[in-house]
Amino acid sequence: MTDDGLERGEDGRCRCWWQGGLPDYRHYHDTEWGRPVADDTRLFEKLCLEGFQSGLSWLTILRKRQNFRAGFAGFDVARVAGFDAADVARLLADAGIVRHRGKIESTINNARRAVELAAEFGSIAAYVWRFEPAPADRPTRFDKATLSALAKTPASTALSKDLKKRGWSFVGPTTMYAFMQSVGIVNDHLDGCWVRDACTAERARFTTPA
Repeated sequence: MTDDGLERGEDGRCRCWWQGGLPDYRHYHDTEWGRPVADDTRLFEKLCLEGFQSGLSWLTILRKRQNFRAGFAGFDVARVAGFDAADVARLLADAGIVRHRGKIESTINNARRAVELAAEFGSIAAYVWRFEPAPADRPTRFDKATLSALAKTPASTALSKDLKKRGWSFVGPTTMYAFMQSVGIVNDHLDGCWVRDACTAERARFTTPA
């Protein structure tokens, strides 16, 4: 690994250090993290899974993602919003996910709040992309030290505060910054990582949801 936090893979490409060369983590790094997302189901899934990650590693959640999808109806917002006490009991018995009652109940609550959000703004995407920071508010250099220091930002704090006012839970500013990183609202791939340029190009082609 270089001092800037880059690792060169056997394919000759440089990547952010945190993927660690693990096949599933590398695939996530290369194909998902930092690429702009406008699909409400994917956005809701990421909001929920980032909440489940609280206190855990993202790799733990990533490796359970298919089980989460099965348990939470593919993160279909309307279906999850209709979950009841029987669904909570079912999920608490599911060893394939993180069996945390507070996080499970939060996901159901947040689905109900997401229905309200989409009704007000037209989509979840239209709402969350309102919090994209201006380029002038972003660091000019992205190395390991810069990225490691970015636990939360004014934009993630504003998103967290607004969601909490709307009744959402498990949406703290650090969790919301991880969400913003994962769905391309910010591009935090390191300078020199091959995916950084790919994400920049995707963002240039991306139409901000309205």
